[in-house]
Amino acid sequence: MRKETKTVVYDGELRLEAYRFEGRKQPFPNHFHEYYVLGFVEGGRRVLSCKNREYIIEKGDIILFHPGDNHGCVQIDEESFDYRGFHISKETMAELAEEITGRRELPGFSQNVIRDEEAAGYMGFLHQMVMEKRGGLLKEEALLLVLSMLMEKYGRPFKICVPRCPEEIEKACAYMEEHFAERIYLEQICRYAGLSKSTLLRAFTKAKGITPYRYLETIRINEAKKLLKKGVAPSAAAVETGFSDQSHFTNSFNSIIGLSPGMYRQIFFQKNKDEKNNEA
Repeated sequence: MRKETKTVVYDGELRLEAYRFEGRKQPFPNHFHEYYVLGFVEGGRRVLSCKNREYIIEKGDIILFHPGDNHGCVQIDEESFDYRGFHISKETMAELAEEITGRRELPGFSQNVIRDEEAAGYMGFLHQMVMEKRGGLLKEEALLLVLSMLMEKYGRPFKICVPRCPEEIEKACAYMEEHFAERIYLEQICRYAGLSKSTLLRAFTKAKGITPYRYLETIRINEAKKLLKKGVAPSAAAVETGFSDQSHFTNSFNSIIGLSPGMYRQIFFQKNKDEKNNEA
């Protein structure tokens, strides 16, 4: 059986994260991110759920997730999953879009899963340069070329890609975003949103594609990432973001991000230290 390997690199020049998973069999539960995910499959087959739709993804497929797109995937057979991807913040994406279109607007994509050999080839070339920590004009040019190609072929206004939710659901989201570090009960969310428990569960899951619990868990993971990047210990990050214990935090973080909190902290905290030392 192939050994699973995980490689993550932060590129300070492009201001993005590059991920590579090889030999992965662990499923990803339904979740969302605050950033864009652009990835492509190198091997294996999975059932991907995204925004209440299901896809079969396999070698050659490109995956495009907007911030907030709920998604999860599971293995189809015994063949392990090989994947490369980029995580790009909304701020960085807006700047890149301005370079390409002249307008500082977040781009949207008409499809979450596409088949485009030319775009996949450029993405692979760019990913390899980032992984090898190569710099210079060629890498920056490759990123702009990839995004230009994807936006030209599959672009649409970002606001169309963001699902609209009733006021009560938005209130429930706002409550969890404000009180994520506390111990929250469903009754509290329902009282704030003005809905019964059963109505909230049905309406929220339909609108967001995930349950209120999974939404809250994802918020906590996203906040924990920020703390870990600053060098906060995983145990302290767990407490500060409302997780019941260290084990729960570690399992949740690993299932969604694909890395342990300690590994994530080591990669990005060390990167921040190196940047400060270079400035000094």
